[in-house]
Amino acid sequence: MAAAKSLAPDQSLRLVSPFQPTPLFSVLGNLGFSHECRQIAEDHWETLFTRKAAAAAADAPPAKEAAPTAAASPAREARVEVDARGLEPPEPMMRILEALEKLGAGGTLRAITDRRPVHLIGILDERGVVHSGEGQPDGSWITEIRKGRG
Repeated sequence: MAAAKSLAPDQSLRLVSPFQPTPLFSVLGNLGFSHECRQIAEDHWETLFTRKAAAAAADAPPAKEAAPTAAASPAREARVEVDARGLEPPEPMMRILEALEKLGAGGTLRAITDRRPVHLIGILDERGVVHSGEGQPDGSWITEIRKGRG
């Protein structure tokens, strides 16, 4: 994340990994990066993240959600559960982040994982998202994530 944040507009970061880094697409996308990803071998992916030019970012519509209508308010306070146990990385993090993106302001997401989701916690901290977690007797982990209002 530090390397990506230090890039100037139109500069790129090349990432080589043993899997397609799908969770980074949205994380870096929120920071103004586009990506190109290609599979080089069965367990070899090359992804190029490029910071969009300042002019392109200025022309983009604001990411702020429209003010909720009275009819939309109850759904925005939703409580969602994602049971990601038994999935291979990075699938648990991908499912949790996708559910979080769909969750309305003020909503709560309860994520259940096989273990403490260290990488997810780092992303939540990076985004300033309120969360808490607790280990369970069977070794699993429950993470409560509260999406801020507006």
